[in-house]
Amino acid sequence: MRSWCWLLISALAGAAQAAPPTRVEIASQIVRNGSPVAEVVYRLWHDARAYELTESWKGRGLLALTGSATRTSRGIVSAEGLKPLEFTDERTGRRTARAKFDWNAKTVTLHYRGDPRTEPMPAHAHDRLAFLFTFAFAPPSPGAKLTFDLLDGRGQSHHVYAVDGRATLKIPAGEFNALKLVRPDTDELVEIWLAPELSYLPVRVLVVNKDGTRYDQVATKISAE
Repeated sequence: MRSWCWLLISALAGAAQAAPPTRVEIASQIVRNGSPVAEVVYRLWHDARAYELTESWKGRGLLALTGSATRTSRGIVSAEGLKPLEFTDERTGRRTARAKFDWNAKTVTLHYRGDPRTEPMPAHAHDRLAFLFTFAFAPPSPGAKLTFDLLDGRGQSHHVYAVDGRATLKIPAGEFNALKLVRPDTDELVEIWLAPELSYLPVRVLVVNKDGTRYDQVATKISAE
C-alpha cells in the first residue's frame, strides 16, 4: 500500500474531485466516554463500476469477550454514489442479517429471523455501511440536505443529514479541513466528518446518546493503492 501523498498534492494543485483509489483501507478506533472500546477496519475496493466494502469490528478489554463483527456491502458505483445490491451483518453469537436490493423491481428483501420478506424499496434506500462511503463518489453540495432510508436485514430507519460547513479536524490519521454533516432534530447528536483531501472519505463519526454517552470513532491510519 502507498500513502495519500499524491492525492494531497493533487488537491493542493486544484485538481478536480475524483473517486478514491481502487483499494482503500481505513483503520479506526472507537472511544466510549474517553476509553477505547473497539478497533474497526474498513476496506473499500472499486473499479468505477462495482464496489465491495467491508467493516471488521473487534472489541477491546471486556468487549473483546463479545467476539467480532463483520459487515459487508456489495453493489454498483453510479453517478449518484454507491447503490448496494447485497448487505450482510455477521456477529458472534447472532444470526446473520441480510438485505438484498433489486433496483429494477424497486424492492428490498430482508432476512434476519424466520423467512425472508420482500418489501417495496423506500425512496432513499441504502444500507447502514455503504452510505458512509457514498460521498466519496458523489460529494455533498454546500447546504444540502441528505436523506437516507437505511436497511440492515432487520428493518429500516429514516435519516436526514445537513451539511454544516468545514472545520479543522486533528485526529491520529492527520489534520484535515473536514466537511461536517450533522443529523438535526433527533434525541441524539450524530456527526459525520468527511475529508475532501481524501475524496470525501469518512474520517470521524461522533454519536452522543440522549443520556450523554459519547461514542467517538476516529481514523488512525489511512492507506491506498
